[in-house]
Amino acid sequence: MIRVLVAEDQSAVRAGLVLILNSAPDIEVAGEAADGEQAVALALELRPDLVLMDVQMPRLDGVSATREIVAEALADVLVLTTFDLDAYVFGALRAGASGFLLKTTDAKDLIEAVRTVARGEGTIAPAVTRRLIAEFASGPQRAAAPPELATLTRREREVLGCLGEGLSNAGIADRLDMAEATVKTHVSRLLGKLGLRSRVQAAVLAQELGL
Repeated sequence: MIRVLVAEDQSAVRAGLVLILNSAPDIEVAGEAADGEQAVALALELRPDLVLMDVQMPRLDGVSATREIVAEALADVLVLTTFDLDAYVFGALRAGASGFLLKTTDAKDLIEAVRTVARGEGTIAPAVTRRLIAEFASGPQRAAAPPELATLTRREREVLGCLGEGLSNAGIADRLDMAEATVKTHVSRLLGKLGLRSRVQAAVLAQELGL
């Protein structure tokens, strides 16, 4: 079972999310939070596999709550919001979120996104992905490569490039002709070497570097 903590300040919306998630046979809602501070406290207490996090909440916003939860390795975070403004997207991703979905996402796609993040793979709503790609394409220059990039093996750099294209572990395995378990190992190692919290952050870095 995938244990999920739902953090959403609007009770009606939260109830709807809980209903959708509990309809999946492999997902269990472990708890509910009405604000960011409660989300952090419950993540520490319940240790869910994933937190479904709203962005705009009282007391502590979703981006700040995400940063605390990820920094303490309490759970993966999937951000769900009505807002697709760049500040929220980049703020959530830099805070370590493993995924970003809009609340217009239908029930089926929401459940699949939870499963995807629980497998250790990131997910970003297509509309948001297009904005991210456009943002990088219009940038005046590529980001400076971090010195840690030199510590990656050739294979790890190839995997990083595939992450930047948005490929799943299975897709990377097909592209690079390796076992999916080996891909997971490479992803884990390159995240550690680069000091990144999620594969989505790695994908953003790969885009910034033009890999």
